[in-house]
Amino acid sequence: MADFNEREKAFEAKFKLDEELRFKAAARRNRLLGVWAAEKMGLNESEADAYAKEVVKADFEEPGDDDVLQKVLGDLTGKGIDITDRALRKQMDDLMEVAVGQIQTEG
Repeated sequence: MADFNEREKAFEAKFKLDEELRFKAAARRNRLLGVWAAEKMGLNESEADAYAKEVVKADFEEPGDDDVLQKVLGDLTGKGIDITDRALRKQMDDLMEVAVGQIQTEG
């Protein structure tokens, strides 16, 4: 029975770590996305930093990535930048890989 309890605790610890990594990676990806979008919109460095923070905050509005996608897509198209939903999702996926890699390197 002790082995079962130890395995259960190990599983719970791994799950917690995985969830923490997912959260950190999503926040990092959103920041990277904000910087990328700010560059596309021609924002200066301080404006880009503020915008990236807005993108990170946008992720707390609803579960999933749609809130971030809609914010950035709306902001980009509002500035006359032609980008599709699909292209933005691809950029988000690419930046998630970068974010995970950065976090793993730091870890």
